[in-house]
Amino acid sequence: MKIRGVIFDLDGTLLDTLEDLADAANATLAHFGFPGHATAAYRYFVGEGLATLIERIIPESNRSRSEIAACMDTFMQIYSQSWDLKSGPYSGIMEMLPLLRQAKLQLAVLSNKPHAFTRLCVERFFEADTFDFVYGQREGVPKKPDPGGALEIAALMRLQPQQILYIGDTATDMQTGNGAGMMTLGVLWGFREHQELAANKAGKIINHPSEIVNYINHVNIIR
Repeated sequence: MKIRGVIFDLDGTLLDTLEDLADAANATLAHFGFPGHATAAYRYFVGEGLATLIERIIPESNRSRSEIAACMDTFMQIYSQSWDLKSGPYSGIMEMLPLLRQAKLQLAVLSNKPHAFTRLCVERFFEADTFDFVYGQREGVPKKPDPGGALEIAALMRLQPQQILYIGDTATDMQTGNGAGMMTLGVLWGFREHQELAANKAGKIINHPSEIVNYINHVNIIR
């Protein structure tokens, strides 16, 4: 089947949000008197939802349910005031997306970032008609790598999973796309490395957003 739809991860795939995430997280830690972490360390802390991020960064002795919840609330307050100070699209993203739209592909975003912030990020950095569907982590919907969110988008697109390309930068993304029965594309400009993407069965691994267009054209020619 030819590719008719594309689902993108957000952080580490479309947008470089690492510094704003790290700054808000470290400010949260400082608020509670906990030590902070280097910005680069957050490449491995983020990607599996806010609760998991907080659990990873606070001291092990402070990981009670109530303390995690309190840190999550503080993080949300801080991040709501600083989420777009240093964030922005990766080089080549803004040139690539219009080409996919011109090819009449349906486009979507699926993130483990809280839904409200996912929508804020997309509305802030992209034109209103860029994406057909935008979903972050929502109550009652299992977070990635559960394939439920991706399959929900496939149903909204009225496409078979095999007609959709799932693009992301982490093991979680590859597990999500593969679990949904979609083609997967791992990107190396984000938060993780080639080894992780390959180990989690990325269908192909690329170095620059322009390669997305080339890959889709190649697949659609041979199928």
